[in-house]
Amino acid sequence: MNDDLYGAPSDDLDADGLSGEEDWDDEFDAGLLEEELRQAAAVLDPVPAELQQLAVDAYALHDLDARVAELTFDSLVDALPVRGATDVPRMLTFRAGEVTVDVEVTARGLMGQVLPPQPARIEILGGPRPGSPLTADDLGRFTGDVPLSGPFALRLRTGEDVVVTEWLRA
Repeated sequence: MNDDLYGAPSDDLDADGLSGEEDWDDEFDAGLLEEELRQAAAVLDPVPAELQQLAVDAYALHDLDARVAELTFDSLVDALPVRGATDVPRMLTFRAGEVTVDVEVTARGLMGQVLPPQPARIEILGGPRPGSPLTADDLGRFTGDVPLSGPFALRLRTGEDVVVTEWLRA
């Protein structure tokens, strides 16, 4: 007889003198079950092609040498609301070391400035299709006329530095 946690005898043994739980463990193959569940999920609930492409693009865009720019200001969180104001732009500030990126996001696109002022190439990451790269002028100013939707981040290339902002939802 088996004893339970409190030392009381247990009568749940089968004909072999083993509990049903031990038999089940001997016959159970976790790898086989996992593979069968993967196949069932692929048939019954496949990953949408767009989502799979986004995942592949995100992995391909991963840059190990990039510095991550931390979000230090977001007008959705940090600014005081103005009474009667509608369709106000979202103001964002990112910082990575000495580089600061100020961005204004509107329904028509975005504009921003890299500080200290310097030329840069900016890529908008996110969405089902990559956008055309933006170029910051000598004063660090840049504009993009494509409205943002869904999660996005910015990748800046300034000289030899690569800075990637945190991901945000537009």
